[in-house]
Amino acid sequence: MIALRRLLRDPVAALGLAIVLFALVVAVFAPWLAPYPEDAFESHIIQRLRPPSAEFPFGTDALGRDILSRVILGTRGALVVAVSVVLAAALIGVPIGLVAGWREGWLSDLLMRVTDVFLAVPQLILALALSQLMRPGLGTAMVALALTYWPFFARTVYAETRRLRVSLFVDALAAIGMPPRRILLAHILPNAAPAIIVRATIGMGFTILTAATLGFLGVGAAPPDPDWGLAVAESRQHLPEAWWFSTFPGLAILLLVLGLNLLGDGLRDVADPRLRRSRG
Repeated sequence: MIALRRLLRDPVAALGLAIVLFALVVAVFAPWLAPYPEDAFESHIIQRLRPPSAEFPFGTDALGRDILSRVILGTRGALVVAVSVVLAAALIGVPIGLVAGWREGWLSDLLMRVTDVFLAVPQLILALALSQLMRPGLGTAMVALALTYWPFFARTVYAETRRLRVSLFVDALAAIGMPPRRILLAHILPNAAPAIIVRATIGMGFTILTAATLGFLGVGAAPPDPDWGLAVAESRQHLPEAWWFSTFPGLAILLLVLGLNLLGDGLRDVADPRLRRSRG
């Protein structure tokens, strides 16, 4: 509760939290909030490319589907992709970071050099390459994103483990005979949790943006899924006349990524006492 109050005192972080909570509510209740929920899979050619109006506040797309409904329905997919990718990446990167940070010698060096190899290649380029090697689709994009984001977790946890392993409380635990595995899981991992949460929050924003880019390039979600990146890609041949076709899905990407990044920055400030002192 103290951390939450400190977070809410930061107006920028509070704005990010509000955006994320709003997106969560929209994602949970999307089938009921969407004016035309059947537009996720049905087309109505007779009303194609209608501009924003009282009937269609965001207009319609090239197949006559309500863009507002598809933006709302796409929120759930965007958050599912973000959470799934970040969780999978954390399950890979956190154990690697713990082991590499605790151990000395060749194993630690090997794990960190492999991590450095992944970090040396831009995430989007690596995700595109992996997506081309596998069957294109949303599942493939999620696997590719998870396999390209785990090094960020590994590096974060490695740095935290290195910092904590020389602490006095770790020396005391080792002196009384506590096994290293228990020290890692019961003491070092909980102390590294704030940094992991911050990395996960910021990572969800980058994942949504990268997933939208993959959808735009045709290696992510496939029609007729209500995907924001796919909607922007489908709108290209109708610009600039049908400006609403790309504007509203693009704004949805912008707002959600912005909210997650603002929330991640706020959580980082709360979790890092040095930042709090420097701002106080």
